[in-house]
Amino acid sequence: MEAANRTTVTEFIILGLTDNVTLCAIFFVIFLGVYVVTVVGNISIIILIRSSPQLHTPMYLFLSHLAFVDIGYSTSVTPIMLMSFLKERTAIPITGCVVQLASDVAFGTTECFLLATMAYDRYVAICSPLLYSTQMAPVACFLLLGASYLGGCMNALSFTGCLMNLSFCGPNKINHFFCDLFPLLKLSCGHVYIAEISPAVSSASVLISTLFTIIVSYSYILHSILKMHSTEGRKKAFSTCTSHLTAVTLFYGTVLFVYVMPKSNYSADQVKVASVIYTVVVPMLNPLIYSLRNKEVKEAMRKLVVRIHWFFFSEL
Repeated sequence: MEAANRTTVTEFIILGLTDNVTLCAIFFVIFLGVYVVTVVGNISIIILIRSSPQLHTPMYLFLSHLAFVDIGYSTSVTPIMLMSFLKERTAIPITGCVVQLASDVAFGTTECFLLATMAYDRYVAICSPLLYSTQMAPVACFLLLGASYLGGCMNALSFTGCLMNLSFCGPNKINHFFCDLFPLLKLSCGHVYIAEISPAVSSASVLISTLFTIIVSYSYILHSILKMHSTEGRKKAFSTCTSHLTAVTLFYGTVLFVYVMPKSNYSADQVKVASVIYTVVVPMLNPLIYSLRNKEVKEAMRKLVVRIHWFFFSEL
């Protein structure tokens, strides 16, 4: 009987953000534009960093990988959300749901580790500048990147393992715009308490460890900045951190709202709004945050535009 129940539900129905036809049309145009800006903006950041020698530093290496992760993060969620605006019934098979959950968790977790890595990079650069070239050597940078991606994959395995051990034999409508674990747990007809433990522990470990790294790093950074006698030095140190702090605040603020605060404190619609911010809006804003508030990126962009302009006109 249990085996039969496990095969009863073969697909899930994504309810999406709204069922209002007018709002669906408006949201489709808005989020299609957001997705295009996300992909183009982050690809531009990657190309700019790879083609500008002055940006070949650990900080911008991590930023280029953050841009890659943002593309993957948004792509794991946005296409299915756009489909839900165009179709009355958006169905996704169970295997598709598993793949979407895995990619969403993997990219989201990797982003957490990359943000923590970038905070550590700023800590070494500001607090131990003489040791920066040693502590952030190429080997160390690639080890930090590898650990970030490995952490993302391990957390994704925890979530997908939980999902694949659940049985679904009743309602199959997900009150969300993508396959998130918590709405899926509500649809399970088995015991979900044990299934919740593994992803809860792994997610808590990721959030606590990365937030702890960021908070400790910036505590030391702030202490070092306040000890600086030069006003110009303080401004330069602050300018290298404000972009990263803005990105951290936007991302962690909404993630903590969804996954940490008691579920009884907010509605499903509020969860959807917060989820839109950290899965769709933040990946779009990151290239703008790091380019508009960063003098080195703006200067590299200006030089790249001049080189492209010279190349095209020299061919004429």
